[in-house]
Order: sequence, then C-alpha cells, then structure tokens
Amino acid sequence: MTKAQQVKTDMRYRVLALIEANPAITQRALAAALGVSLGRVNYGLRALVEKGLIKVNNFKQNENKLTYAYLLTPSGVLEKSALTKAFLARKMEEFDALKAEIEALQLQVGDARRSAVGVGDRP
Repeated sequence: MTKAQQVKTDMRYRVLALIEANPAITQRALAAALGVSLGRVNYGLRALVEKGLIKVNNFKQNENKLTYAYLLTPSGVLEKSALTKAFLARKMEEFDALKAEIEALQLQVGDARRSAVGVGDRP
C-alpha cells in the first residue's frame, strides 16, 4: 500500500470512528478533528454516503435545519471493523520497527560511551 493510500484509509477509518462516537458531529468539528478543510470533509462524507457506509438524517423538527445525524449503516460498521483491524496491524508493525530502531540506537550510544571511556579495552 502506498503512503497516499494509507493516508486515505486512515482518514476513512478516523471519519467512521468519529461518526460512530458522535453521530451529531458537525462537518466543521470533523474537519477540526481531522486537520483537513471543511470542503474535504464534505466531499468525503458524500463519498461515504454514495458507498452506502453512512446515511444522513436531518432533524426536521429542529429549528436549526442544518443539524444532521450521521449514522453508520451495517456496511459502514463492517467497513469500520475491517479498517480498525488493518489500522491496528499497521500501527503494531510501526511500533515494532520503532522499538527495534530505538534498541539499535541505544546499543550504538552504549558502544560509543564504552569506547570513549575505554571500558572493555584490554591491552
């Protein structure tokens, strides 16, 4: 998977997770939470609706006619589960790689300290 595909997949996962946690979340709040423009959120939500992953309900009795609820469809719940599994697996791989890199750096620092002090050097 390319870096661009990972970013797109992560964004879809985060949108579905935020909507599941707060169906009444506004597009503006989604944009702020994701660090993207309002237009990008609107475009993304429309794509998720077209794919059948979310549905949009507006509260007709509400005075504020711009209030919407975003609900995950059964397909959306399945998609979010699959994305969660993939996201977690990738983050675990990143964690393992970072942990190995830290351990290697610690060894280098330890070797450099021993060399500087002369520890381990025998005549």
